[in-house]
Amino acid sequence: MTVTQLSAQELFRAAYENRYTWDKNFPGYTANITFKHDDKVFTGKVIISANLKAEVLDVDDEPAQKAIHGQAWEIAIHRIRRSFEDTHSANTFSYGKTDETGAVELLMGGKAEGDKYKVRNNEVCHVHRLIHGTYVTIDTFSSHNTGEGYLSHRYDSVYHDPKTGEQKGGRSEFIDEYEKVGKYFILNRREIRTETAGQVSIQEFIFSDIKLLEPVAA
Repeated sequence: MTVTQLSAQELFRAAYENRYTWDKNFPGYTANITFKHDDKVFTGKVIISANLKAEVLDVDDEPAQKAIHGQAWEIAIHRIRRSFEDTHSANTFSYGKTDETGAVELLMGGKAEGDKYKVRNNEVCHVHRLIHGTYVTIDTFSSHNTGEGYLSHRYDSVYHDPKTGEQKGGRSEFIDEYEKVGKYFILNRREIRTETAGQVSIQEFIFSDIKLLEPVAA
């Protein structure tokens, strides 16, 4: 009897396809937003359209408006369902080390040469990717199981210079919380704590009164 080992690509594909995403019928939604940045508070409204474009209304402060828009855009971009082939057809995968937590390292070749991932319990728990000329490293510590895929709950991110390996900026810790609206899981709170040179800055994005938009008639 031969035991067939899952290829590195198959292991990664299974975890990739286990992420929670919105389906093609997702109608978009509106929400009230309360943005707290250290001791400042801003309120307004967010619209995520069916084609996952983000819009921020009623926030006059430009840095706050940009911060809210950045988070709304990021929320939407991570819920888009893209096929594994579309995202990774130009990449190859090989096994690296398995750490003490049982997370299996996957080393990328091809177009994404130098990128690394770790998979544990059919979830991607570590990402080390070159994005816009900077290495972004994300470690996930806990996740929500929606029954239709997982969503990250607690994670952190650090940026490094690809040439020198030097850390750029501070380390950020994230806590994401979700609620089910209709049949969709939607982020209702994100807290970001960023430590830079011993100083901690806290941002909190609270999305309330989340309502799905009416689907556009075909």
